[in-house]
Formats: sequence, structure tokens, C-alpha cells
Amino acid sequence: MKPIDPTHVSKERRRGRAAMSNRPGRFEPHARERVDDGWMGDLEALAPIRTETNVEQPSTILSRNSSPDLGFDRSVNPYRGCEHGCIYCFARPSHAYLGLSPGLDFETRLTVKPGAPDLLRGEISRKAYRPKPIAFGTNTDPYQPLEREHGITRGCLQVLSEFRHPVTVTTKGTLVERDADILGEMGQAGLARVSISITTLDRALSRSMEPRVPDPARRLRALETLAKAGCPVMVSIAPVVPGLTDHEIEKILVAARDAGADTATMILLRLPLEVADLFREWLAEARPERAGRVMARIRETRGGSDYDAEWGRRMTGEGTYAAMIWQRYGVALSRLGMAGKPKHLRCDLFEVPLGTADQPSLF
Repeated sequence: MKPIDPTHVSKERRRGRAAMSNRPGRFEPHARERVDDGWMGDLEALAPIRTETNVEQPSTILSRNSSPDLGFDRSVNPYRGCEHGCIYCFARPSHAYLGLSPGLDFETRLTVKPGAPDLLRGEISRKAYRPKPIAFGTNTDPYQPLEREHGITRGCLQVLSEFRHPVTVTTKGTLVERDADILGEMGQAGLARVSISITTLDRALSRSMEPRVPDPARRLRALETLAKAGCPVMVSIAPVVPGLTDHEIEKILVAARDAGADTATMILLRLPLEVADLFREWLAEARPERAGRVMARIRETRGGSDYDAEWGRRMTGEGTYAAMIWQRYGVALSRLGMAGKPKHLRCDLFEVPLGTADQPSLF
């Protein structure tokens, strides 16, 4: 019998996906290996990998963190996994906790949490609860294609609007335009801010690197729509890929400023755990002529390794090349009038409305 490379998934089977392989997660005790025993026929004729959806009914929906690198202490993730399929996504390793692969499973075996709005309502209604901005889009995208069918993110926003609770949203999905009515009203009240993530303006590169994300021009139009609706909008250049996309920083900032962004944020590429191998595989196939240079630049900004998870460095990198990137970014922000920090969202308007389970209405 002839062994088959277990990491190989044909282009036809993974069409529209970024990951090339589907290795078991790091917690799995066994690996699977396909073997051609003569009865399998043409392996290339296997059906394309389709998206599967499962339902999760968690007991809580607010996630807490105490990371010094993050500007929020609580978040909501309506979905696990992300069909956008960005090859560089730092959240891929989280799929290993589900017994799934951070590779193709992360893009194709997704989980929805339809009870999220009701759970959120219950958690922020508690007497001991104290409001601070709740972040959406911190792990997987709240406006990935699943949201069109399930509407979980919109349901959560409706709850937060009812409670006048501050919220931030980070997304690559243009479906966020659908919720401009809620986000615009909340934004005008100082309760909402949206960050649109743009990694590159090169449509072909975007299609390869983040295959199911709307193209960059379309995301800029979404940014403009939200700004016109009255919601403060910023652009997130995340991640910057050294040697591949860092030359676009100024162009992205100009395009976002012209579309209505008032400020920006930036994060250097992170390759934690399984992401490093997945990214190298993609780079070798998608940009073979630049693969060596890009990985060399990445290691130059990470102390000679693929990744450095140290607090204070994991978002920014280190060394001369990283310093040059950040200097260019800072100069461009100042020149474009985008150097100011986003305004703090208001927490003083928060109020548990009458008629909730913990505070029933008298009427």
C-alpha cells in the first residue's frame, strides 16, 4: 500500500480556502494517515470540502481577560471558527480545544451560539454587573457569512442598545453595514465604535490570503457607510506581514481616512502555535518567490523565531525592521491627522431596562 502525504489536500478540494492542510490539533493523541490500498480511485476526484455548522448552547457568553496587551476586559464571540479563512488568523489554535484542526477545520467546521443574546441580557442584568465596553470580533469575526443566516451579532447589539451599554466591533465583514441603524444611533450617543480590518489593498493578494473576506474596496465602502451613519470608525491594519504587505501601510491609511476613518490601529503578524506551519505552507504555494524573504523578515521582528509571545512584544515585534515599520506608521498618522486616540465610550448611560427577569416591570 502506498502512503499518502497526510498534509496534502488538493486544490480542487480546498477551493476558496486558505489552509492547505488539516493536521490534528496539538491535544490529539493520534494522527490520521490516508493510505491508497488500490480501492480509493482518483484521490483528486474527492468532493470539495463544505462548510459544516454545529450549535452550541453555552451557560455564559461574556469572556473575561486581564491581558496587558488588550484594551478591553470582556468580549462576546457568537461563533467558533471563521469561514473568512484568513491564513494568518491568530485564533486558529483555539479550534484545537474542540478536538478539531486549526487548519481546514477552522474554516469549515463552525459553531454558532444562537442563545447568545438572551445570555448576554441575563449577564448584564445582574445587580453586581458594572459596565465597561464589550468587544466583538476579538477571536473570530462576528460578521462572517454565517451571520447573514443566524443574526446572532445583531441580536446582541439590540440587547446592548436597549441597555445603552458601550460596545466595540472589529470585523472584515461588510455585513456590518446591515446594522448601521443600531451602530449609528449608538455611535452618536458615544456608545459604539467599529474597526474595519484591512490588511492589503491588493485584491489578488487578499483573495489568496483571506479567501472569503470581501475585497478591500468593498470594506472601504462599508467603513464609509458606517461613518455616514454617525458611528465612529477606525481602520485596523492587522496584521502587517513584514516583507509582503508592510509597504502598503501609508496607502491603507490614506484610503481609510478618505472613507471616513478618524484613527487607526496596527498589529504586526503573529504566528502562534499551529499558525506558523499553516502560514509557511500558504506562503510557499502562493508567493514562492518571496517566501524566504518574508519568513526572514518575520524572524527579524521576532528575535530570530517565528513568534514571540512575550507580553508587550507579541503585538508589536522588536528589532530594527519592526521599529522602522512603526515609525512609518506614526509619521503617516500624524500627517493624515489620525494620530489621536479614539474617544472613550460612555458607561454612564447604562441602565437595566424595566421588564427584565431581574427587574420586572410594574405595568
